[in-house]
Amino acid sequence: ELTIRKAVFPVAGLGTRFLPATKAVPKELLPVVDRPLVQYAVDEALEAGIETMIFVTGRNKGAIEDHFDVAYELERIQADRGKPLDALKGTRLTPGNAIFVRQQEPRGLGHAVWCARDIIGDEPFAIILPDELLIGREKGCLAQMVAQYEKVGGNLVCALEVPMEETPSYGIIDPGARDGVLTEVKGLVEKPKLGTAPSNLMLPGRYILQPEVMGLLATQEAGAGGEVQLTDSMAKLIGKQPFHGVTFDGERFDCGSKLGFAQANFALACRDAAMGAELRGWAKALLG
Repeated sequence: ELTIRKAVFPVAGLGTRFLPATKAVPKELLPVVDRPLVQYAVDEALEAGIETMIFVTGRNKGAIEDHFDVAYELERIQADRGKPLDALKGTRLTPGNAIFVRQQEPRGLGHAVWCARDIIGDEPFAIILPDELLIGREKGCLAQMVAQYEKVGGNLVCALEVPMEETPSYGIIDPGARDGVLTEVKGLVEKPKLGTAPSNLMLPGRYILQPEVMGLLATQEAGAGGEVQLTDSMAKLIGKQPFHGVTFDGERFDCGSKLGFAQANFALACRDAAMGAELRGWAKALLG
């Protein structure tokens, strides 16, 4: 099966780093310029040909479901005023396109993915972490990965080149043979000590995995932080199925951190056709 039709969005996290903003609003709905973070993730999936979006939510996350629903009153009023509805493009997912399941306790990313097992069934699927805002140069990250998946199949992780001194902060690929943007994955090393990293390729939260990973997650012991780690189950597929990293052509913003979130807002606003020039001029004056 060389088409990827389903994507899992783990959106059950509490977003405590952004309190009090996230007290009543899911962190995935915090806007980068004028679109919520989760909207960028969904747009990336749609561009890659994904048909079914599976959101793994938690309590107090109902607003995400509302965001992708029909806003009848809003649409009606805009239509009556003769205003275009372009701004709502991509926010309307039909019931077959959007499925919401609950992760009832915060047991880690691996457990969140496992919560979608009945909807995934026996087909390969993608995972997108919306906290990681990846802006591709020509095509979005998942579209770049799907293009490579159609060549090699198996399991793929997005790989992003980072400076060697930053490797202790991330999951890092132990690389085998390289062929253009494809790197064979021999192993995955979680947060290696400085100077010990086998490469400078980190994992920025995009995956295409075979359904066998669900069986591994079902019996996966809790790992680091007492949580079920996705990396532990993925590592067990290495050597049994093809496993590659796809070097991402684009920029990453870590919107799980306040700094990354602020950088994303500033960078994307500076490129905005309507306000970019004015904002860049203002920033230059501000910085003297």
